[in-house]
Amino acid sequence: MRGNCIFSFLTLVGTISITEDGEGMITGVYLPCSNLPAMDQCETPALKEAAAQINEYLAGKRKEFDLDLRYDGSDFRSRVMEELNRIPYGEVRTYKQIAEQIGYPNSYRAVGTACAENPMPILVPCHRVVPSSGDIGNYSGGVSLKRKLLTLEGVDIDRLPFADR
Repeated sequence: MRGNCIFSFLTLVGTISITEDGEGMITGVYLPCSNLPAMDQCETPALKEAAAQINEYLAGKRKEFDLDLRYDGSDFRSRVMEELNRIPYGEVRTYKQIAEQIGYPNSYRAVGTACAENPMPILVPCHRVVPSSGDIGNYSGGVSLKRKLLTLEGVDIDRLPFADR
């Protein structure tokens, strides 16, 4: 489980749920297609603020999040999550670029796995990571949602800059 309680709210892309650790740290984001963990529903100040910021982002009114996030996992995964948070709004990076930035240039597949298992999609912008093939790649919330998020940020998804063609 990624938190002590869960808060669900309606957004422009469907119902999203957020978990926190009981100390005001956000620990998980569950996108509309996710299976929710069994935990108590609650509405803490941290969860309400996270919900408000996600709704502002989805409405095109927010480009960065100002929330306390708690990552659990290996040093490698923490480094990937930190690097994802450095990708500016409206820009994309490849899995290979992320691997190089964190000092593991040959670990781009492991970066992909870390992105796929990102416990806080949207807040930690794994949707901004694409394969170097020029394709949009996969997303835990589905490719359709990844397209929507990148389009919202002004990324031309039909002309991704990293094609190895």
